[in-house]
Amino acid sequence: MLRRTLLLCCALLTAASLASAAEPAKTTSKPAKTTTKTAKAPVEVDSLALLEKAVAKDSTKTDNLYKLGVLYLDRDRPIEAVRVLGKFVQLKPKDLKGVVNLGAAYDALGAPEEAQKHYQAALELAPGDSVAMCRLASSYYSQGKHADCIKALRETLAKAPNAYCAYFTLGVAFADAGIYRDAVRMWQKVVTLAPQSPEAVSAKESIEVLEKFLAQ
Repeated sequence: MLRRTLLLCCALLTAASLASAAEPAKTTSKPAKTTTKTAKAPVEVDSLALLEKAVAKDSTKTDNLYKLGVLYLDRDRPIEAVRVLGKFVQLKPKDLKGVVNLGAAYDALGAPEEAQKHYQAALELAPGDSVAMCRLASSYYSQGKHADCIKALRETLAKAPNAYCAYFTLGVAFADAGIYRDAVRMWQKVVTLAPQSPEAVSAKESIEVLEKFLAQ
């Protein structure tokens, strides 16, 4: 039961959260002008539908491709995310965020080997990039390649000591191994280093679960 609860907490972290350039899922248009003093209520517009139309009209505009791919990831549609982000990377093969998020899309699709190829390609573009390293480590861990995971995390922290994503994954590894106090210590670092991050949200919940368990 404890492990199941921890895994549920850790599942809050999504691949889409890595893309800082993502647009909000929904926007609002300006109220239409009227001849009376009462303005009409704002009309809610779905950004996904707008982006799909924009990309269908012109699939060479890379900004729209990237944003659409990220939204597909955010809405748990990895097949479409792989297709759209793959097109984006074809057009901009040296775009670091695009390559990393394409890897995340493959991970979400259940294709870790392909995902790892893209994380490694991202690291060729930006050696030591903490996001690419953390995603690679997490992908290794999901495959049960724990030694490769830990090696990648150590390399990440050696180059970027404040890489909170590495501490987050270490916390997951410690908790899964039953080393709960070390897991709490790792997740506390996440909360300290990046209190507003999605990882911190998951870390706080996991810490609460473990502290209740340890107090028994």
